[in-house]
Amino acid sequence: MNFTQPNLSDHRFLFLVGDIYEDLELWYPLLRLQEAGADTLVAGPESDITYRGKNGYPCSSEAAYHGLSADNFSGIIIPGGFMPDKVRRDPVIKELVQQFAKQEKLIAAICHGGWIPISAGVYTGVRVTGSPGIQDDLVNAGAEFLDEPVVVDRHYVSSRRPSDLPDFMKGIFEVIGAA
Repeated sequence: MNFTQPNLSDHRFLFLVGDIYEDLELWYPLLRLQEAGADTLVAGPESDITYRGKNGYPCSSEAAYHGLSADNFSGIIIPGGFMPDKVRRDPVIKELVQQFAKQEKLIAAICHGGWIPISAGVYTGVRVTGSPGIQDDLVNAGAEFLDEPVVVDRHYVSSRRPSDLPDFMKGIFEVIGAA
C-alpha cells in the first residue's frame, strides 16, 4: 500500500473547543493535521480550561480565542456538538470567522459547527452541508444546502456528521493544496 502523507509543516490551524463539543469532530481532524506536520492551536472561551465533549472526552484549551487573529493561521476547524450554539453568540468569534472569510482562508465546519459561520454571516451564497438539524438555518442564512458527505466551495469545507470525517479531511487537504 502506498500512502503519501501530506507535509503541512508550513501550516497552522485553529480549532475551537467549548463545553459539550463533538469529540470525534475535534480530535480526528486535530490528530490528522498534527500527523501531517501542521501546527495546531486549540482555543476556547478561556485558556487552560478542560472542556468535556458530548461523549465525555476531555480537551484542554491552549488559548482563549479572544485576541486571536486569522493572520496567524491557515484555517479554522469548527467541530459540532452543542458547543457551537453557545460559542456563536460571542461577537469575538463572529469577528474571527469573518477575518478568515475576508482573507479567503480555510473555514471547515462539521455537523452543528455550521452554526458559527451562520452567525458570523459568511455563508451567504456558499454551497454547504451540515447536520440535517441545521439545514433550515443554513438555507435561511443564504447558503445552498447539499446533502453530501463533504461540500467544498472555494475556501469553505463542510460535512454532516462524524461518519463523514474521512471525506471532511479530504476536503480540508484539497483546500490547503495537500490533496
